[in-house]
Amino acid sequence: MFGNSANTMNPRDRLIFALDVPGRREAERYVKTLDGRVGCFKIGLELFIREGVDVVKMVRDHSAAAIFLDLKLFDIPTTVRGALRSAAKLGARYITIHAAEGGSTLETAEEMKGAGVEVLAVTVLTSVGVSFAASRGAGDEIDTATAVLDRAVRAQNLGCAGVICSAAEAKRVREKCGAGFKIVVPGIRPRWSDVADDDQRRIATPAQAIQNGADLIVVGRPIRDAKDPSEAAQKIIDEIESAANQKQ
Repeated sequence: MFGNSANTMNPRDRLIFALDVPGRREAERYVKTLDGRVGCFKIGLELFIREGVDVVKMVRDHSAAAIFLDLKLFDIPTTVRGALRSAAKLGARYITIHAAEGGSTLETAEEMKGAGVEVLAVTVLTSVGVSFAASRGAGDEIDTATAVLDRAVRAQNLGCAGVICSAAEAKRVREKCGAGFKIVVPGIRPRWSDVADDDQRRIATPAQAIQNGADLIVVGRPIRDAKDPSEAAQKIIDEIESAANQKQ
């Protein structure tokens, strides 16, 4: 469904809807509502832990869209390797792994090439601001953009298909890593959306993300909380298409 070049992608296929809901019934309702409207459904930790692999089967049964397992794997290489192989057997198109751990864990991504699942490295969560405390040392502050770029380059060198980063860093990642490296941007907030108690810090509109180099964008609450989720998805697709045409 997704090619290497974002320029050849259908705007709809560039939209990932986040199934960040507590249970199967609600997830199934959104899958049925948005089938044919989005290119991919993202299954996160809350839903996967509660419903297990059955929720993946549910998405497959009710939609032809791709499946993105956003589990942010963070463990020893042997465990991560096994989890990636299981994801491939489930039919997932994408799965996330933490980039902060370093080389040995990220290297497991190389083994998945040809297995049908693309490993995306999570750089720095979009709930983090422009700087954050170092995990090592006495509370030193790290520039987020620098950390994202460093982790993106390392992930690419070790075989990851792409990264998760905010729109603020996407342009630099694209310039450094090139056109064949997927950039997936969460923290999307259309200008018309109204998200209560928003925990995202580094946010952007769909157009800003695409113009900065995103291949795919992840949208949850602006669609999920809309009066008409299908209409909201279409508005975002229209914005993606407009931004992509302006880039050409």
